[in-house]
This record gives sequence, structure tokens and C-alpha cells, in this order.
Amino acid sequence: MERVIRIGMDTSKHVFQLHGVNAAEEPVLRKTLRRKELIKFFEKLPPTVIGIEACGGAHYWGRLLQSFGHDVKLLPPQYVKPYVKRSKNDASDAEALCEAMSRPTMRFVPVKTADQQAALMLVGLRERLIRYRTQLANAIRSYAAEFGLSAAQGVCRIEPLLDRIATDKSLPALARDLLAVQGKEYAQLQTQLEGVEARLLAWQRADSCSRRLAQIPGVGPIGASMLVMKTPAPDRFRSARHFAAWLGLTPRDHSTAGKVRLGGITRAGDEALRSVLVLGATAVLRQVRNGRGFASPWLIQMLKRKPPKLVAVALANKMARIAWKLMVTGEVYRREPVLSAMG
Repeated sequence: MERVIRIGMDTSKHVFQLHGVNAAEEPVLRKTLRRKELIKFFEKLPPTVIGIEACGGAHYWGRLLQSFGHDVKLLPPQYVKPYVKRSKNDASDAEALCEAMSRPTMRFVPVKTADQQAALMLVGLRERLIRYRTQLANAIRSYAAEFGLSAAQGVCRIEPLLDRIATDKSLPALARDLLAVQGKEYAQLQTQLEGVEARLLAWQRADSCSRRLAQIPGVGPIGASMLVMKTPAPDRFRSARHFAAWLGLTPRDHSTAGKVRLGGITRAGDEALRSVLVLGATAVLRQVRNGRGFASPWLIQMLKRKPPKLVAVALANKMARIAWKLMVTGEVYRREPVLSAMG
């Protein structure tokens, strides 16, 4: 077979499509291989550049192919899509990967280590448990409301509500029993969530970069852990603004014909990471507006001129830029000169 300089590989559970080109950019490899055949093929192939669409199993294949001496590049799916010609199938996807990875301005995703993927599992499990807990808490509230029992907002109000239900003899016995079952499930979820958060906090305390990021007001241990785990490689971003844009915290650009039109934030990037930064910024603003915190002159002026939700997003953008600077330089957060909150 003629020397292959670049291969695009479309992955699935069992069947893999390859598309390779030579030095003249002519297709010389079009293969469909099963899983075992694929491993044997790349073990024997001289080192080359392999492009894979960044997805669930891409990092495993990246590590495996790198162990064979190949240079693996992971491409974001949205950057590959424009290179798909006509109908979408495995062969055209592999060809599009091969074409996209050759572009000089293409951006790639670093291959994660197994430890990094395990840490991300911890974050994903926490998010899922919180989602289940919220669903169950809403169900308990709605069932209780049908019998005239209500509780104030907040997760801390669910257990007192369940205690009231257990002692309220005016409720039918069946309703009390079914709500008790849901109460036990809620307690189990709470215990599991506390265990996961304990492990996440232990991970955060053991990581020096995460400890430094946690010093940023509004970030905290959870946000710091997620920033370290989910940020692919801070030094690959050209500036703090590029990092904020990757998170989706910069305005959407609709400019044309020399007229600048900026809309709402793009909401690109990782939704969970963006959400935790905005929630942290909202908590900072709540403290400032209640007179219990301190704020920079910039934040004080923003609150006087702009709606609180817009200020929260602007502050989250600033937090992201500060976090990028600390991750790249290894510096420690230095608090700005502050003013008494809201005078």
C-alpha cells in the first residue's frame, strides 16, 4: 500500500471506517474494519496522523493509537460537519475528518488521560444525582400540595415536610405510605450525593491549581474542580477572551457591512461549567446587593447601570478570564481594591 500521510477514522461500537490520503492528497485508503481488525491494522501501520471526531470513546482510541506511535488529533464535531459532502454516511464522515484535519486553522481537542476521564465521571455523577433529587423533591411537593400541605422553597424544607406528612393523621394511610417511600428514596439520594461531593472536595484539595482557583470570589471548590477537569488545555487559548468565548460567555456577533450588532451570549461550550460560573456570580451579587459583601468599583458601577442578570453574566465572564490567567501563569488570586457593598 502507498504511503499514507493522514487518516480520518469514523468510529462506532464495532465497525470503523477509514479514509487515508497520500502526500499528493489523493485517496489511497478506504477501509471498513471490525474492532479487532482495526487494532491489528494500526499496530502494523507506520506512524501517521489520525483524525477522530471527539466523542465518548474517542479519548480511549486516542490513547490506544498513540501507544502504537501514531499522532492522534481529536476534532470537535461541529468543525467537521462543513466538510461532509452530500449524503451523510460512514465513508463521507471519514473523508470529511481527513479533509478537516488538514486545514491550518483547525482546532483540536487534547486526548484525555484515563484519570481525567474518571474525574469527569465524578462531576457527571454529581450532576445526575442533583437532577434526580430535584425531580423527586418536586414530586413530593406536588403530591403534598394536593392534600393542602405546602413548604417554603429550598432543599432544606423537604425533610420537615416529610415529617409533617408522617404525623398528619388527616391524610389517607395510602398517601402517607407512598410519600414515606419517596422520602426514603430522597434520603438515599441525599446520602449518595454527600458521598460524591466529599470525594469531589477531596480531589479539589489535592489539586494545587484547583485550590488556587477556589480563591476567586464566586468560584468555590465545585467550580474550581470543574474548571480544572473540563478545560482541555488552558495554554492552547490565545487569550482570556478566547477562553470566555469557548465557554459561551461572550456576545453573539451579527455584524455585517461595517455595522456591529451584538446579541446575547453564544451559550457555546460546556453548559454545566458555564452554569456553575453564572450561579457563582449570582451568589456574589446577592451578597453585594444585601450589603454583606465587598465589590470592586467596576461591579458597583455595573449594578447601577445594568440589570442584575446581565451583570451576573458579565461577572461570570470576568471570573472565567481570571481563572484562565491563573491556570496559565500559576499565579495566586489577588483581590482588587474593594468598596463597601452598595454604599
